[in-house]
Parts: sequence; structure tokens; C-alpha cells
Amino acid sequence: MSRYILGVTGASGAIYATRTAMHLKRLGHHVTALVTPPGRGVLAYEGQEDLFKYVDEQPDVKNFFAECASGSADYAGMVVVPCSMGTLGRIVGGTSDNLLIRAADVCLKERRPLVVVPREMPYNLIHLDNMTSLTRMGGIVIPAAPHFYDRPKTIEELVDTVVARILVHLGALTTADNIVKPWKGIRIPASKSKAPSVKHLAKVKAKKK
Repeated sequence: MSRYILGVTGASGAIYATRTAMHLKRLGHHVTALVTPPGRGVLAYEGQEDLFKYVDEQPDVKNFFAECASGSADYAGMVVVPCSMGTLGRIVGGTSDNLLIRAADVCLKERRPLVVVPREMPYNLIHLDNMTSLTRMGGIVIPAAPHFYDRPKTIEELVDTVVARILVHLGALTTADNIVKPWKGIRIPASKSKAPSVKHLAKVKAKKK
């Protein structure tokens, strides 16, 4: 079992936080949730308060005496999901003005995995610069951009295509196939065309049904 920090901010997309917490617990990990006041509001508004069923502790984000404020604590990594652009900017700026930002700063200084999942569109230049800066600092940016090639049938299946990538980059999973089917590619018949034809793709789709 490893211990992970789950930061939740006021960006929309609270289901990503709930599914991340659920899978971390299913895999046997300890979850410390740092939820900002706007984050709690969004969890309630989007009907995702079940998140709290999957966490082991919930330190107050104003409590700088919490264990995760120190680099000596044995946390394996942290994910901020969903991550508001204001939170991203404060992490990059090193403001440490609440426990969530401080815990992220600790992960960066201790060279532990720090994953942020922005849920915003479109990006402005400030957003892009902050994501670039965080990447240079050692952080990992995983936009809330699910994939569709496995034809998910529910919102949860769609969200899990992102959550699986989060858990792999956190080190909580070795491969994503514990949660979603990995992309295996498709066989393209030899032809003069380098791209598969529409007809061939239709046949592949029919075989998978």
C-alpha cells in the first residue's frame, strides 16, 4: 500500500476526483483528500459527494501542521483533479498559501510525482505558460481529455480513460489495462494507401461488436 494525496479544487469535473479516489482505494492505497472550499461546493453541485467514501483523511486546507505539509512524510505522490487555473498558477508560483498548494510544492521539491488535471477550455497564454513551467519543474499535466476509441458506454467509462492515465503516472498502477482496455492498434492491409480505408475501418468495427 502507498499513500497518495488527492487535491480537489473548484474547477468543474468533480467526477474525475471521485473516480480517482475510488480506484486508488480499490487498488489498496491510502488517500488523503485536500479539498478547497470551492472544491466542496462543486462536489455538492455536481453530485459527487460520494468521493468522501473513498478517502482515509481530510485535513483542513488551512492546517499547515498536517502531515502532508512536510517533506519527511512518506507520501508516494499527489494529483490535483480537477485543477483550476488559479490553483495551477499558485503551484507554479510557489505561493503555498493553503495546504493543497504546500503539499504540491513538497512533491516538487522531493521529486515525487505531481499530476495536475486541468479542466478548462480554451487555454489562454497564461494557462499554457503555467503548464509549460510546471512541466519544466517536474510536474505532469494530464488534461481531462478522454479517449473514445473503445466506444465507452457510460460517463464513468469515459472518465476512467483519463483516470487510468493519472494512476499510471502517479505510480499507483503499472499499466492502464487494470481499468481500461489499452489501444492495440488495428491491422492495415498492404496497399498503395498508407492510411486504412473507410471500408476497412468499418470491417474492424463490425468484428469488435
